[in-house]
Amino acid sequence: MNKYRIKFGDGIINEIAKKHLQDCINAHWISQGPKVTEFENKWGELFGYKYNIAVSNGTDADIHACAALYDLGAQRGDEIIAPALAFIAIGNSILASGFKPVFVDVEKHTLNINPNLIEEKITPKTKAIMVVHTMGKPCEMEKIIELAKKHNLFVIEDSCEAHGATYKGKIIGSFGDLSTFSCYAAHLIWSGEGGMISTNSEDIANILKSARNHGRESIYFDHVRFGLNSRMSDLHASVGLGSLTEFKKIFNKRKENLYHLLDKTKDLQELAFFNLEEPHEIVAPHAFSITLKDPKYNYNELYSFLESVGIQCKRNFGSIPTQHKAFSFLGYKFGDFPEAEYIGDNGLHIGVHQYLSLDDLNYISDKLHEYFNKFK
Repeated sequence: MNKYRIKFGDGIINEIAKKHLQDCINAHWISQGPKVTEFENKWGELFGYKYNIAVSNGTDADIHACAALYDLGAQRGDEIIAPALAFIAIGNSILASGFKPVFVDVEKHTLNINPNLIEEKITPKTKAIMVVHTMGKPCEMEKIIELAKKHNLFVIEDSCEAHGATYKGKIIGSFGDLSTFSCYAAHLIWSGEGGMISTNSEDIANILKSARNHGRESIYFDHVRFGLNSRMSDLHASVGLGSLTEFKKIFNKRKENLYHLLDKTKDLQELAFFNLEEPHEIVAPHAFSITLKDPKYNYNELYSFLESVGIQCKRNFGSIPTQHKAFSFLGYKFGDFPEAEYIGDNGLHIGVHQYLSLDDLNYISDKLHEYFNKFK
């Protein structure tokens, strides 16, 4: 019997994807090929990004987005500013591409980088600001772009959880120089494994096409830049095409699910921060986030309770530089990022994927009320 009644996410290969997969079988070709090109083209048509480069996963998308800076004047050991709270791929991708991550604390109520704390972290070695639209909630891009222009910095938008989100009428991923996406299970677009890098710069696009193929250009074994084997396969693109074709339907269903949970838990907002939507934005419905407003509500007990009643949940990431041993060598100490650390100790999220029923959503609400009622 499956442990979970309500999983964080699920993936179902639809009929559109099956047709594309059968095309691959009939052609006896499953590596990068025509399906990847079709996936890239349709991605651009849907979201309006001019150039789109499919890669093997969202982490590789982040690595190559960072590494593209070498062709734009950066040197190894230069710095990239990033939020202290995010999925670990942010820190790993900066390190893997040869840069030093410089972390900035986040805002407790948004989970996003605090734009008012960025400027004090800028040094002569800073080359880019890497923002993350956590849980699909847009960062304050106007302030961030203004700051980047002032200091001549590149902006990378990690939009892995923010497919289709908008900020002041403009789609997320179109503010910075390039943006990254994940197509992992439970994300709005699913390809089994996969990622995408989008940009409106032809020069950057050409760099990325080379980098995902070991940094070579037109001649075999002539490697002109840092690169990895990060190509997406036609099999994964075929699954992605099935999801991409139904994106609007998926987005709307997940948004209904998120709105329903937010509505059902209005009376709990005195106890926890939820991922609320402001009038100037459209939040991508990646997950339903809960950050306790007081540690006395006991994160560990909440987590254990939800798991015990069949609701899969995940921690709200934690502070990369101070709550993950892998980054202890950077020399940060606990207390350097109080908001990120608080969220890491007191926050979790639950899936709102399109396969949840109304009964599932009401069950989540009922169980949350069952837990929190003892504090009211």
